[in-house]
Amino acid sequence: MVTKLSISSAAGVFDAIVAGPPEGRPVLLLHGFPQTGLVWRRQIAALAAHGYRVVAPDQRGYSPGARPQRPEDYRIGLLVDDVVAITEELGWAAFDLVGHDWGGAVAWWTAHAHPGRVRTLTVVSTPHPGALATALRTDQDQRKRSHYMIDWREAPATEERMLAHDAQELRGLYAGKVPQDSVEAYVRHLSQPGALTAALNWYRAGRPDGAIGVIGVPTLYVWSTEDIAFGPAAAQETRRWVDGPYRFEILRGVSHWLPEEAPESLSSLLLEHLRAHGEYGTAVNPLSADPPQR
Repeated sequence: MVTKLSISSAAGVFDAIVAGPPEGRPVLLLHGFPQTGLVWRRQIAALAAHGYRVVAPDQRGYSPGARPQRPEDYRIGLLVDDVVAITEELGWAAFDLVGHDWGGAVAWWTAHAHPGRVRTLTVVSTPHPGALATALRTDQDQRKRSHYMIDWREAPATEERMLAHDAQELRGLYAGKVPQDSVEAYVRHLSQPGALTAALNWYRAGRPDGAIGVIGVPTLYVWSTEDIAFGPAAAQETRRWVDGPYRFEILRGVSHWLPEEAPESLSSLLLEHLRAHGEYGTAVNPLSADPPQR
């Protein structure tokens, strides 16, 4: 059974959905733009059915109780701090981490900053930030794909345009690949006062404070050939940024909205990855986790 949960932290209160036995191996799922934790509902059901404890929070800006106004309050370091704070509040010394879109970027940075906490990493769609930076320098196709990030930094014109005419432009982003009931839920959520601005502030926050290196934790990267945002150059380059166990899976004919367009395929890959790197019920040694960074 999926239930709702409020998770308090120094940054505010995060809304989340949770499923699976409390004693199950913990998995944290991070959504991207313009969605919420609801994006993972099919994966939550699949993981919970196999005995995992699954939590999918609405991230900073998407949770009304954790919605600062300034763009600089959405820097990547603060988003990583949120992951640590949420998992500490849940009592998780270590956990499996999954992310899509912006949630994937946060997942890459979290695995780099806290390798002792992240048991396994699964990233959907989003290449390693270093790989994306390389592609932006060397690949004209990726530069074209990423140009929207520049356009969306214009405020408040972007919000006004996306929400005009019953959120016609916002609805169009889902390209008919997301279930209609989910689209309606996302549009209602992002139509709340200040919600869309907070979500777009992820794009307006500026460059990361530092550099990200290679990832050492067991990593599954799932990319789809019809992804409009991330092209093959960055996807293939990601291999050079992981020196731990690495699996790269390509889903052909699937768009950027992979968790909802191909839920069974993604859930199957995710379960295989988790099983390959620790059986369900494996005890977590708290001493193996690095201390939280403040």
